[in-house]
Amino acid sequence: MISYLKGKIVEKNPAYVVLETAAGIGFYVNISVATYSQLKDNEEVKMLTYFIVKEDAQTLYGFLEEEERELFKLLISVNGIGPNTARLILSSMSVGEVLNAIATENVKAIQSVKGIGAKTAQRVVIELKDKTKKMELTNSSKISVAYNNNKYDALTALIALGFPKAGAESVLDKVIKADGIDLTVEELIKKSLKLL
Repeated sequence: MISYLKGKIVEKNPAYVVLETAAGIGFYVNISVATYSQLKDNEEVKMLTYFIVKEDAQTLYGFLEEEERELFKLLISVNGIGPNTARLILSSMSVGEVLNAIATENVKAIQSVKGIGAKTAQRVVIELKDKTKKMELTNSSKISVAYNNNKYDALTALIALGFPKAGAESVLDKVIKADGIDLTVEELIKKSLKLL
């Protein structure tokens, strides 16, 4: 397994980054919105990774913090949650919010993520309650950074997460109209995911 990559971000999107290593290889790494909000353009980073190999695809997922990677691994161990659904959960809720929902058995909070039904949300709580007690949070779980053209970045992320462009654009417009234009990309995506 590839444990981490160290290199320069040459392309950044709310759903993925292209990370160029010292060997000159550009790795396409899927990321959550939480990870995206902590990255700067052309930044040299050490990205923790999780590599998934299937019959038809080899996919790399990246994280800046160990607890996000650990929670991702726990989430994909639950029957009914694949890597993209786990990434959607981590894009909709912070690590702390997911851990809190599991600890307090708040099935509705987990069910509020698009594509998570009642039974799957219950399985997450039941299967992960004991496993998540050991996890500790760092202070950087709530970092948000302002970017230019937040609506475009949020729309790109929603499309990459599998939502149709027209519907995602309409929901983003509603969110901006209701909450103002000063929202970060992460906030725009989280609020939109609740309406999609």
